[in-house]
Amino acid sequence: MTERITKNMARNIYFGGGLFAILVFAGLTMDTVHQIPKLSHDDKITESVAAGKQVWEDNDCVGCHTILGEGAYYAPELGNVFERRGNSDEATFKAYLSGWMAAQPLSEPGRRKMPQFHLSDKQVNDLADFLIWTSRVKNNEWPPNIEG
Repeated sequence: MTERITKNMARNIYFGGGLFAILVFAGLTMDTVHQIPKLSHDDKITESVAAGKQVWEDNDCVGCHTILGEGAYYAPELGNVFERRGNSDEATFKAYLSGWMAAQPLSEPGRRKMPQFHLSDKQVNDLADFLIWTSRVKNNEWPPNIEG
C-alpha cells in the first residue's frame, strides 16, 4: 500500500463516510420517533391540559419562563414546578398556583415582577393541569436541580 492517499481513495472515504453518517442519522431518527409516545405520555392529554397549553401560549409565559429547558431564562423553569411547589399533590398545587397568580405582581425587593394576567379560575386550573402533565414527561432528569 502506498503512503499517499489517492484521489479515488479520498473520494471513497468521503462518500463512504457520508453514507455511514446518513444511515446512523436515519436510524437514530427512527428510534427517536418510536420512543416519543413512551416518553411523552401524550395519551393523557385532556381538554384541560390542551386549554392550559393555550393559556401558556396566549400569555407568552415562555417569554420569561422555560419549560423543559425551552424558553427564556428570565424567570424560573416550570417543568418541575408541580414537584417543587405542590409536593406532587394535585389539589395542593392547584391551590398554590391559584394563590400565586392572584397575588401578582409581588413587591418584594430584589425580585423580578410577574405581571397580573387576570386569569379566570378555569384558566388557572387548566394551566395547572398543563404544568402537572408537563412534569410527568420523561425528560432525562431535566432540570438538573429541583429549583430549575
